[in-house]
Amino acid sequence: MKPVWIVDDDQSIRWVLEKALARVAIAAQSFSSASEVLEALEEGTPSVLVTDIRMPGQDGLSLLKQIKGTHPNLPVIVMTAFTDLNSTVAAFQKGAFDYLPKPFDVNAAVALIQRATQTAVSDARPSAERNAVSSDAEGIMMQSSSPAMQEVFRAIGRLASSSVTVLITGESGTGKELIAKALHTHSNRAGGPFIALNAAAIPKDLLEAELFGHERGAFTGATQQRRGRFEEARNGTLFLDEIGDMPFELQTRLLRVLAEGSFYRVGGSQAIHADVRIVAATHQPLEQRVAQGRFREDLFHRLNVIRLRLPPLRERKEDIPALVQLFMQSSARNLGVPVRRLSPQALQVMTHFDYPGNIRQLENFCQWLTVMSSSQLIEAKDLPLEVLNPEQGAMSSPLGEFRNESAEPETGSFVRHEAATMPTTQNTSTQPQLSWLSLLSSEANARLARNEPAIMATFTRDFERVLLETALHYSRGRRMEAAQRLGIGRNTLTRKCSELGLNEEGGE
Repeated sequence: MKPVWIVDDDQSIRWVLEKALARVAIAAQSFSSASEVLEALEEGTPSVLVTDIRMPGQDGLSLLKQIKGTHPNLPVIVMTAFTDLNSTVAAFQKGAFDYLPKPFDVNAAVALIQRATQTAVSDARPSAERNAVSSDAEGIMMQSSSPAMQEVFRAIGRLASSSVTVLITGESGTGKELIAKALHTHSNRAGGPFIALNAAAIPKDLLEAELFGHERGAFTGATQQRRGRFEEARNGTLFLDEIGDMPFELQTRLLRVLAEGSFYRVGGSQAIHADVRIVAATHQPLEQRVAQGRFREDLFHRLNVIRLRLPPLRERKEDIPALVQLFMQSSARNLGVPVRRLSPQALQVMTHFDYPGNIRQLENFCQWLTVMSSSQLIEAKDLPLEVLNPEQGAMSSPLGEFRNESAEPETGSFVRHEAATMPTTQNTSTQPQLSWLSLLSSEANARLARNEPAIMATFTRDFERVLLETALHYSRGRRMEAAQRLGIGRNTLTRKCSELGLNEEGGE
């Protein structure tokens, strides 16, 4: 078998990979630059090429592109310590076999190289690079050293040339819409529009017309023809956020569009072709809603072609220091003030917090610190009470008064049962928490013994009712404040109040 070629300007990386491959009887040859590899290719080819991206002289991506032009079937594995989405997607677009982020597990690297040697790689058609200007939020979201996020980046790269339907799942505030935009930006539909529609934020009676448009006179107030989101997204991507909240009768119409590729405007008689890629997202477990009869099983399977799960921030805490730095810089720039810095102790406390509101909550904390800090250096004692003492802070922190209410609210909800613990703060809430969880367990056992049906749905409804009533009572009926304290969007709170039959005062 031909040897594996390793290209990296770091001698230690070359040495480690050579020794690891030797242990599994794979010959390896090392190079310190792209120019050396190109010279060697004039006399022979390897079984697999493993190359770094950032190297002096010609970088790994341009080397990959050049090699794919002359040796399209040569498997190329790209490795880099700069784990951002753009480099990941660029590697796949240029024909990389796979992507290996540094630091890597040696055994995993060897397994990947072995798989590459056994797999025939088809001709890859390089795509033109797209110089899209990303917003601060997109730039922040698309950089991660987390293994879970790296899997998401890989998936986006592999889906770049496909128009397959994608379902994005994840808790509120994890950045589902940003991932949907990335899927669009790095797809072959990037030249078309990206249209987003939140199924939970639009009243049920208007949602059908929003999706499919309407003809003049179709209903009272329809004074002229209007195109729906499906038509607006033609040749592009339609992002259906909070798809789990879509009314059941509309799910049937959406299923028909996905199955037949065409639709009718409300009040219309002419079929309209739907040349649209669908990306859907939800924070809810759709399998559970299917079991409850609240979501069509056939629509679920139509949407669940490729599923991307976004990890909550507590599962990617290695990204928090970089996110804090970027959010602090962004907040300072937006407010026109000098950038605040966190002391090592303050950053440690911020990193240990669990963030039930995920990335959005971390961004809010950084905005609050930028506004409220009187010093350029932020110490641990200057952090919001919600971070220093999660249990007490949930009731008395003033952070909600400074949250960015102009931003579009998230329509999902998130309930956190565990008590967050901090290394610098003693957790005094363990006993009360264990008490109510014990009561919950006892009640669940009793209902199971009675063979009571739909226990999960009943408990969920009761739990949401208690939370909403308590939050509304605490905020004296101010829904925006109640929603912020609960970590959900105001639209979600309004919708749930309606579903639960709570009056304007929160059922007081």
